[in-house]
Amino acid sequence: MKAKHVIVYLLLAIVSSSCIREEALNAEADILSCILPRVAMTTSPIINNNSITIFVGPGTDISELKPEFTLTPGATISPLSGTERNFNTPQEYTVTAADGIWKKAYTVSVIDTELATNYNFEDTLGGKKYYIFVERERDKVVMEWASGNAGYAMTGVAKTADDYPTFQITDGKAGKCLSLVTRSTGFFGQLAGMPIAAGNLFIGSFDVSNAMSNPLKATKFGLPFRHVPTYLAGYYKYKAGDQFTEGGKPVNGKRDICDIYAIMYETSESVPTLDGTNTFTSPNLVSTARINNAKETNEWTYFKLPFITLPGKFIDKEKLRDGKYNIAIVFTSSLEGDHFNGAIGSTLLIDEAELIYHSEN
Repeated sequence: MKAKHVIVYLLLAIVSSSCIREEALNAEADILSCILPRVAMTTSPIINNNSITIFVGPGTDISELKPEFTLTPGATISPLSGTERNFNTPQEYTVTAADGIWKKAYTVSVIDTELATNYNFEDTLGGKKYYIFVERERDKVVMEWASGNAGYAMTGVAKTADDYPTFQITDGKAGKCLSLVTRSTGFFGQLAGMPIAAGNLFIGSFDVSNAMSNPLKATKFGLPFRHVPTYLAGYYKYKAGDQFTEGGKPVNGKRDICDIYAIMYETSESVPTLDGTNTFTSPNLVSTARINNAKETNEWTYFKLPFITLPGKFIDKEKLRDGKYNIAIVFTSSLEGDHFNGAIGSTLLIDEAELIYHSEN
């Protein structure tokens, strides 16, 4: 009888706890989407874990905007959704979960300038656990680079900002520079079938929610660009790691190599961005610039990559003016890093890069 009583009590406890969980208030405090009523956005807002970047056309008055947010069920936001604010400087918002306990702070920025085209990698955002590279005009951030650092944080391997695959060093061609290193993802990465993480930096955004389930989809490439690109230029150094691996297994006789490229493509409602699954295969692709003679070098080596228009493609001047074309620049320390192939320790340094272009005419 005692054994039966224990079983009954356990069943009651399980049922009770299940009911409590079902009735518990939502503890999530996320911004899911954002719109600007009566203001045209040139592309979908980039929503990261603690920041939102909204893109509007050059010349837009951003001093009296009233962004409206969609939140996780039951959550509230302060200031209220639809509150008028001056976005000549980034604005802070706090989202409180339905349970009233969990809170999350967001920084919302509105970019009303053209995309930056000169990159010296001197500037990063302060107060972060890993490096986030930005481009500024005077004191205003006009572009925030993306990387896989946020995904690497989930492995628990990195102890300092310099332990991440993408970081900054002082030994640049001029001042500081970008450093990309292919890292081990440790026990957690091995368990998930993702044994390495290549250092990468790109124009676009990284979707942390897809980092483990679909890492290729997590890399969203591109931001609006209203000019015709002609070259991607800059300086690099590269040293391959000692042992190339595929899926974590050594491959003798194969050396790692870096990749440097840029793409321009047409956007649409169905294709707002390209990602790691269709970077070079999408029918929306218009032109590409890619290094084809990358080598190991311990000297700063100049590259100037021409944009080559794909057969049958052309740039529509009206769409170009309306911001309907995106451009992405990508640097990575391992060419096959998106498939978790490469050599731990492979190091790519980039400095004094430039996107060269001409006007629509």
